Amino acid sequence: MHAEAFAKVNLSLVVYAPSADGYHPLSGVFQSVSWFDTVSITDARIDEVTVSNDEAPSDESNLAFKAVDAVRRMARVSTPVSVRITKRIPSGAGLGGGSADAAAALGLMAGRYGIDDEQAADIAESLGADVPFSYVGGSARVEGRGERLTAIAPMEGFALAIVVPPFSLSTPEVFRRWDSLGGPTGEMVPEPALPPRLRGGMPVRNDLYPAAVALDPRIADWRAELSRTWGAPVAMTGSGSALFSFFSTLDEARDAVDTVDLPTRATEAVVPVDHGWERMTEGR
Repeated sequence: MHAEAFAKVNLSLVVYAPSADGYHPLSGVFQSVSWFDTVSITDARIDEVTVSNDEAPSDESNLAFKAVDAVRRMARVSTPVSVRITKRIPSGAGLGGGSADAAAALGLMAGRYGIDDEQAADIAESLGADVPFSYVGGSARVEGRGERLTAIAPMEGFALAIVVPPFSLSTPEVFRRWDSLGGPTGEMVPEPALPPRLRGGMPVRNDLYPAAVALDPRIADWRAELSRTWGAPVAMTGSGSALFSFFSTLDEARDAVDTVDLPTRATEAVVPVDHGWERMTEGR
């Protein structure tokens, strides 16, 4: 069984003060994009996890393996499997790569063992804040701790240029810094710079950006340099460190990433996609 696991971009991320359980409620517009890892699951003599680079754990702490194991427990089976993940989406970048891998593994295993959508949604919620969205994917308003999803009209008519600087940011540390700063509000992307589909809706801003800058000022330097290079506003996705800007076409976004003369971890030109993961047919 093989699947593509798609990255997500937070087109908007509004953060609220932590609730009694310590978690920060959020509200945002999430979008799946055409940058993907590949997840393969095959029967094996013993459980094993293989990752193509060292950015994600190659053991049972890997989130995709946790998804596999959760489905096995629900289905009351114990068949050992080999989980192989080809990583393209950088970790620690706010692109949800680990959550996408888990969602793809969950989808493959749920299909194999007849786990229905409601049961799969419960597993997704238990795995982490971004997994419920990654399991459904597409375009959605996301609220609460990430478990409340409202599908919105599919995003289309634009592309994104994404740049990942050569450093990562810890999500828990960014949230702690956000708290220590008193819960700052992110700067809004001006409406004229937005694709028509995003105008007049939820504010396009990321409330975690001020905390990310306080934690690592290099993110502000990178944002300023990209904005100068592209002549357009630049935003951050999630808790960072990936930065992105809007373009009218995929070719324009590709041209934009080609102009980046900085030592990046990764760059990619992407378009919105309407799913968080997709089963691959044999031979692909």
